[in-house]
Amino acid sequence: MDLSSNLDEYIHESIEHSLGLPVSAKTLEMKLLAAEEAQRRLQDQIFLLQDRMKEKDQRIERSRAEAQMSAQALRKCIEENQKLSAECADLLSKCAKWEKECTLYDQDREALMEFGNDADERAKEAEIRALEAENSLTRLAEELKYYKHECEILMTKEASATQESLALRRQIDELEHARLQGCRENHLGCSQCSSQKENQEPESHLLATVSGDSSGVITVLEGHILDKVVSSLLGKGNTTRQAKDEVEANAHSFLEAHMGQEQCQRFWKRVKPLTKYILALAAGFESLQKDKEHLRINLHRAEEEVKVLFEENNMLDKEHEKLLRKTRERHEGSEGKHSTSVSAKGKRKLKAGTTISTDRIIDFCGLESPRRPLSPLQLKSPESRMQKK
Repeated sequence: MDLSSNLDEYIHESIEHSLGLPVSAKTLEMKLLAAEEAQRRLQDQIFLLQDRMKEKDQRIERSRAEAQMSAQALRKCIEENQKLSAECADLLSKCAKWEKECTLYDQDREALMEFGNDADERAKEAEIRALEAENSLTRLAEELKYYKHECEILMTKEASATQESLALRRQIDELEHARLQGCRENHLGCSQCSSQKENQEPESHLLATVSGDSSGVITVLEGHILDKVVSSLLGKGNTTRQAKDEVEANAHSFLEAHMGQEQCQRFWKRVKPLTKYILALAAGFESLQKDKEHLRINLHRAEEEVKVLFEENNMLDKEHEKLLRKTRERHEGSEGKHSTSVSAKGKRKLKAGTTISTDRIIDFCGLESPRRPLSPLQLKSPESRMQKK
């Protein structure tokens, strides 16, 4: 078996070293060179490793600084998201509150519209009743004129009849006077003459009474006709005690309101039933006029309130649209910031001076929101818009 010279030399030197024999200088020099070469290579490796360690330390420092900056940016981002979520929650609660207020406004508007319709109907009914009362008064005035005309005709006829009866009575008196004169001239006693003298004065008094009371008879006839017409108009044939008391109470209150309490008490005992009926009719007509005026005033006020509520509802709609638009913009902006931070692999950096401006936050507490609804906003709720997104 042939061995290489180096191996043979190495075995030979090893045997000599084990036996304690001195080693040759050449071998020692070779070992020294090999050791120096190895030391030089190790030194080079040490330097290389030190350079690499310095580079790694620099990378670690840079990574640590980047990690700190990323942590600060992440904390700021989390704080911004929390603030935005709190603002969104506050805005949603205020939107819900405003939606409830708008619902209440709508209910109030419907109630006002119903009240306005009722007021219109009552005003129309009052106008119809007033027209009916005016028509009835016109009809009564025409009937009264007709009956006055009839009474004038009767008065003229009665006056002519009274004149004829007076003329006939004068002729009878003249004839009686001539007959009595003849009896006196002939000195004859006649029972008819004495009875004629006794009955002459009562008959003349009766004629005077008839001629003087002819106008009174006509006035009584006119009052009787007017009494029937007015009582039929007021009570429509109802002659109960309660209806009469009601008519008297209305007439007494009307008379007391226009004449005063003392004069009314003095004058009330002499008031005829026909006058009471007329006063009650006038009181009813006056109450109808007052009701009509009140209904017109209420209708005008209701129309003004509806106009004001309509304008306020338009303002609330505009504010609601602005609020929803700003909420949607902020929500989209927060989503865009979150997506860019994720795409940057945790290396999102913020400038030192960038902060969230609180001036852009809407202050809804300062807005006046009176509780007056006008339009339903069930399809404009922020929850429905968020679901659509």
